[in-house]
Amino acid sequence: MFDKLKSFFGNDIGIDLGTATVLVYVKGKGIVLKEPSVVAIDTSTDKILKVGHEAQQMLGRTPGNIVAIRPLREGVISQYEVTLKMLQYFIRRACGNMFFKPKVMICVPTGITEVEERAVVAASNQAGARQTHLIEEPVAAAIGAGLDISGPTGRMVVDIGGGTTDIAVISLGGIVVSDSIKVAGDKMDEAIMRYVRRTYNMLIGERTAERIKISIGAIYEHKHPKTIKVKGRDLRDGLPKEVLISSTEMLEALYEPIESILDSVCSVIERTPPELVGDILQHGITMTGGGSLIYGFDKLITKVTGINTRVANDPISCVAIGTGESLNNLAAIPEGSVNFSKYKN
Repeated sequence: MFDKLKSFFGNDIGIDLGTATVLVYVKGKGIVLKEPSVVAIDTSTDKILKVGHEAQQMLGRTPGNIVAIRPLREGVISQYEVTLKMLQYFIRRACGNMFFKPKVMICVPTGITEVEERAVVAASNQAGARQTHLIEEPVAAAIGAGLDISGPTGRMVVDIGGGTTDIAVISLGGIVVSDSIKVAGDKMDEAIMRYVRRTYNMLIGERTAERIKISIGAIYEHKHPKTIKVKGRDLRDGLPKEVLISSTEMLEALYEPIESILDSVCSVIERTPPELVGDILQHGITMTGGGSLIYGFDKLITKVTGINTRVANDPISCVAIGTGESLNNLAAIPEGSVNFSKYKN
């Protein structure tokens, strides 16, 4: 009976509002929804046709009056009204019909501005949240990865999402040193598109580049290189073309975005207090986010920094899980607060 009443009055929900994917965590249920951050719109009527997986299938395949867009860019809202509609869709999908609106916790990059912060809160409240609370992505990622961040021991997290890479050293529940750069999965896709264009004189789309990254993306060379057949348009004659691309080629294709992330990781370590650096040497660096799954990324960070680096279990869901688990602390966090560390129990 209590469970039925609880469902009727509404559950608290956590949202990983990612540039590439939205994950929704419902308190007491776990992750209930995982959909691409894509919306299909009829430009002649401004009507939203599809959201999520169905909209993603339309990317690069739509007629003139229909556009499939991603309303979040580099970790923040780039198209407010579209993001609002997308949030409404996901909140309703996750919560169903409830008498009371839910309280919502949303994770945001550490480098978010006050204007961007207010946009996220306003969009969430308009989309159906009773209250909206914010949590920094590295903190949520650390919690979701199972790290104990409440004590005085320093922990380092590298969260590589779709639009941003967030790097932070956390101690006593708060961020001591951090950096957020707009280089992550999307920039890797762009780098692969440029490489294919430069090397094979062939044009491919974002979805194809992403498929290449997921299938054979690598920073260290495999003992047995992987290959993938890729179709695109020949830039010389405009005709369809198919080439075979190897994982070995990804070392060159992904060089620029990977170098930027490594520079940021080293910068955070250089700015970390010596006592916490000792803790990080002992406990290592934890990687989360989809970008951490690029083959050899953990090995490369270990080699460059001299600090043992590991990829968290289920890295793609870590931020969403951490955001969801933080719902237990909603009473201690003022609405709209981005600095979760200031309001610990």
